[in-house]
Amino acid sequence: MKFTWKKAAALAAMAALTVSFAGCGGGDKKADDKKAAKGNDKELVMYMGIVEQAAKVVASEFEKDTGIKVKFVRMSGGETLSRIRAEKNNPQASLWYGGSADSFIMAKKEGLLEAYKSPNAEKIKAEFKDPEGFWTGIYQGYLGFILDKRWFEEHKAQPPKSWDDLLKPEFKGQIVMGNPGSASTGYVLVSATVQRLGEEKGLDYLAKLDKQVKQYTKAGAAPARSAALGECAIGITYLHNGIRLMKEGNKNVALSLPEEGTAYELGAVAMIKNAPQKEAAKKFIDWCLTKKAQEIGQKNNSYQFLTNPEANPPKEALAFKDAKLLKYDFQWSGDNRARLLEAWNKAVKK
Repeated sequence: MKFTWKKAAALAAMAALTVSFAGCGGGDKKADDKKAAKGNDKELVMYMGIVEQAAKVVASEFEKDTGIKVKFVRMSGGETLSRIRAEKNNPQASLWYGGSADSFIMAKKEGLLEAYKSPNAEKIKAEFKDPEGFWTGIYQGYLGFILDKRWFEEHKAQPPKSWDDLLKPEFKGQIVMGNPGSASTGYVLVSATVQRLGEEKGLDYLAKLDKQVKQYTKAGAAPARSAALGECAIGITYLHNGIRLMKEGNKNVALSLPEEGTAYELGAVAMIKNAPQKEAAKKFIDWCLTKKAQEIGQKNNSYQFLTNPEANPPKEALAFKDAKLLKYDFQWSGDNRARLLEAWNKAVKK
């Protein structure tokens, strides 16, 4: 079953209204404000877009280093954006960690984030952060193809080496990708295609690709698991999701990058506007930009490239460090997110 981005966003918003955290929202506002103020250095509620295992370790290590306990919900970028929108008048979390910068840019545009320029952000390249301090990049993930080698051997088919290859007849019904409305991974593909080909040709390509897609998943990492399980031949997602599955022992998994160039996500961190635990959120931003914190992921199933120039990238990803990258405009992508999603939705319905 294929889901539209509107349905995904609506589901996320509905979920937001039914979820509450201990110590946040509801009750007497003055009492809640006092409680939040007292808890600023004791607890931090946040939304995380990284894999569950890495998220747990990040939370644990931050608590060890600062004494601040983290409570988190793991969601994809589109889901998190919808959740923060729904909670705009009564924020239930103070921090957003992980997920592509496109969604953060949209959140900034809608007045959902609060600026904070961490002193540790000074060493991060200008292209990896918002100039006003509304978000800062923490990692890069390259978009590519996660393959089930068994399918290609059985069908004596050549693995895709370009975006156009995905339109070959033999791949019809054999492709899984993230829903652009709920998964920032899916939206990066939409935006990158339009930036690469122009809007008219880009949307035409995406409409053709839609005919090849077996399923749009809610989470951007899910297509890699579908390929590993033999549910599809090709999963379109970030290469680090495929690397993780290979490290877990899935010998049938192979990776491929499009020859004409690929897009990349810039995972980011930001403080949510009117954060109930503002000081704790600032401390987390300071902490997650350090060399030590950025290197945690590679020891816990997370294999992205890093933004802190002093941090060592995971050795498993070094084979792709010279990958051809498209000139991806995050600002344009974020500014045009709602419009592009609507245009994509119309294109695939034709």
